[in-house]
Amino acid sequence: MTTTIAFPTLLETFFTERLLRQQRASPHTIASYRDTFSLLLRFTQQRRGKAPSALTLDDLDAPVVSAFLDDLEQARGTSARSRNVRLAAMHSFFHYAALRAPSHSGLIQRVLAIPSKRYDRTPIAFLTGVEIEALLAVPDQHTWAGRRDRTLLWLAVQTGLRGSELSGLCWQDITLGTGAHVRCQGKGRKERCTPLRQDTSAALRAWQREQQSRPEEPRFPSTRGGPLGRDGVAYLLAKHVATAQQHCLSLRGKRVSPQVLRHSAAMALLHSGVDSAMIALWLGHETMDTIQMYLHASLELKQQALEKTTPVNGRPGRYQPDDDLLAFLKRL
Repeated sequence: MTTTIAFPTLLETFFTERLLRQQRASPHTIASYRDTFSLLLRFTQQRRGKAPSALTLDDLDAPVVSAFLDDLEQARGTSARSRNVRLAAMHSFFHYAALRAPSHSGLIQRVLAIPSKRYDRTPIAFLTGVEIEALLAVPDQHTWAGRRDRTLLWLAVQTGLRGSELSGLCWQDITLGTGAHVRCQGKGRKERCTPLRQDTSAALRAWQREQQSRPEEPRFPSTRGGPLGRDGVAYLLAKHVATAQQHCLSLRGKRVSPQVLRHSAAMALLHSGVDSAMIALWLGHETMDTIQMYLHASLELKQQALEKTTPVNGRPGRYQPDDDLLAFLKRL
């Protein structure tokens, strides 16, 4: 005789057994999945007229899941990319349910057959050197918060750390002096070590002398002394960008987030001639495919490639370098 597992029990064991114990999912993954099912349960409660604890697996059939995804886009304004993230969380649950509730295999397979939505891929946003200088010049160096913000932004544009990685840094995560570097744990619990330039090391050293904190304390604390948090990093960045836009016209049309600072660090490495494989290691990407978006976004690299081609009516020939004096004038 087959015992049917109640949906609330199935969902609880999915989080406690599959995600936490078996997969050891990160806190960010747990939070994302939690939010997905919180939204799904509230939507199904309104649609079925049942309390979430009274729902069954039959209540979460493919039409309901599809209607929930449509509601995310139409009522909540969720992008297609975020919709796919929600769908991936539900697919993960229904893969687990297929093993624990085989009597519902038909329903489960219909939900798993719901495809991800295609979306337009736009070129990534990043800041130029002039825009970065304008941003770093904004924080007031006569205040504690201004010195903290400038040091944090300086570290972000040089290392390409994610917002969550920046907010989670402690004093013990950064080594200054010879072989200066920052160590962090990124996505998938992967630890990586990123070297620091001399100017970045000097800024961090000055901030360290001012703080005089213990190794386990946050490197960029809030005014209350606790970790700044991802929202805190995003808030201070938005505040300083709004001020920088008054002086730097090219910033006015850009929406700058911590991820844009990460892209800016990658583009600076790419324009400096750093190999794509090294950039992938630097940023902690899973595969080399992710680096292709930086190549697509760089108009400067495309222009350099264009200059190496021969016009349709041009005469083919081998490249001849400029005269030394002409090369000098071109660099001015």
